[in-house]
Amino acid sequence: MNVADKKRLLREMLFARRFEERCYEAYVERKIGGFLHLYPGEEACALGVLEAARPGQDYVITGYRDHVHAIKCGTDPKKIMAELYGKETGCSRGRGGSMHIFDVEHHFMGGYALVGGPFPLAAGMAKALKMQGSDDIAICFLGDAANNQGTFHETMNMAALWQLPVLFVCENNLYGIGTRIDRSTAVVDQYKRVAAYNIPSAQEDGQDIEKVYKAAKKAVDHVRSGKGPYFLELMTYRYRGHSMSDSNAYRSKDEERMWSNRDPIIMLRDRLIEAGELTKDDFKAMDTEILDEIEDEIIAFAESSPEPRVEDLEKYVFAENDPWVYGGGR
Repeated sequence: MNVADKKRLLREMLFARRFEERCYEAYVERKIGGFLHLYPGEEACALGVLEAARPGQDYVITGYRDHVHAIKCGTDPKKIMAELYGKETGCSRGRGGSMHIFDVEHHFMGGYALVGGPFPLAAGMAKALKMQGSDDIAICFLGDAANNQGTFHETMNMAALWQLPVLFVCENNLYGIGTRIDRSTAVVDQYKRVAAYNIPSAQEDGQDIEKVYKAAKKAVDHVRSGKGPYFLELMTYRYRGHSMSDSNAYRSKDEERMWSNRDPIIMLRDRLIEAGELTKDDFKAMDTEILDEIEDEIIAFAESSPEPRVEDLEKYVFAENDPWVYGGGR
């Protein structure tokens, strides 16, 4: 990874952070409704992994903490914000909201509200890619708590048995909602759990984007070369509660301070400054530019976009052009 790449990734992480913070503000202002699960602190995970893949070409699926993954895949941030606002111009026409971002064009196959739900879907995508003879891969992001679902074990077994081109990325932020991992999970190191299925795995520091990229490059190359699935565990931390309804009272201040000292943005920024590749003024200018873009373009687009029409309430319940629904395939 050269200096230009590091600067670009720094900007991408900073953009993701500011985007999520602005989502928080809009929610407090009651311009965003429903559930909202934010990503601050975990930016190096999605951005580092997808930097090592082919974002927009490889198929990506994740849980409901999904905005940053979609942005990295190429989804227009304006459409994501419009979706959060429930507007017709949103990437899911305002019908999905935060937990159901979806973008077929850029192969972002959704954020899913069902914990553990994306595991078998990712395996299905990988099976299809293998049958087509494609060298594209499926990448499944999920949190540590999802690994206690039955779908995790069933999917790992079949992915290994069929040698599917799928990369599983565990964003281990130590908590399943408000329950710490060592209170809910017998094997705390998640990468060890796939040993039962003969799936190669690794654990890496999810706060250091350079380390994430290096580990992800090895994982992606393994999967793309036809050697079957791979499991990558990234140790990370979310700086906000599980969702906007979370009081976050279950975490100690000492723990929060410890992880705030390992902020992925600050770590990369300081590394570039120490190397003489960036100045504090450069960083401030970058931040100002991002804040202006979010406010003047992204928020402005969302707020000026039209609401869905009441008469279109049932418009996307069925796939109008699907012959299996409308008579051609039965």
